[in-house]
Amino acid sequence: MPQHNPALTYRSVFISDVHLGTKDARAEYLLDFLAHVRCEYLFLNGDVFDIWKMKTSRWHWPLLNTLLLQRVMELAAQKTQVIYVPGNHDEFFRDYLGSELGGVQIHRDFIHSLADGRKALILHGDEFDGVVRHNRLLKWMGNAGYEALMGLNRASTHIRRVLGKGYWSLSLAIKNQVPNARVYIEKFEAAALRHAREQGVDVIVCGHIHHANLREDAGVTYANSGDW
Repeated sequence: MPQHNPALTYRSVFISDVHLGTKDARAEYLLDFLAHVRCEYLFLNGDVFDIWKMKTSRWHWPLLNTLLLQRVMELAAQKTQVIYVPGNHDEFFRDYLGSELGGVQIHRDFIHSLADGRKALILHGDEFDGVVRHNRLLKWMGNAGYEALMGLNRASTHIRRVLGKGYWSLSLAIKNQVPNARVYIEKFEAAALRHAREQGVDVIVCGHIHHANLREDAGVTYANSGDW
């Protein structure tokens, strides 16, 4: 396990879509990051676990996953306010909204005051599936083709590691070239920004679509923490 020598200090850290329980989870990268970070607030913004996969015979749980959870609880014990907003793949924990487990608070969504006084709404983002549900990408993401793409991504990552090269996401590169993917992302972001305005907040922070982004639209900021 990485030594806990914090060299990175932030007020707030946002993490989503780790999907622990699948072979695609990059727990080693996240564990290394959390071993070197100090923050006042840590937001786990949904799909930290992949309960869907864990209900099948193909679930995957290496020791690194357990070490990662231990590190999160260590941070909570060190006075970091850890807030968990479950997503659609770990919606099991939505049965425990308002509870605290191991120092981790569980909320359906959360209003966070930023350092500059702006109000940020933190939610996973599956709330917007109904707005964009007719997009073909949703069906594609749920079928064997998407799992095959992630398998190619794992192979690419392994080969690059053997060759001593840095991480590069093959799946992201492919999605960026698929017209339907770009349309889906644009519709999702538009729905999130519209919801932020309806709620009267300055910033909305999502996950869910596995596409990190930060942009401003007519005075409202959209942020997506991507995936691990």
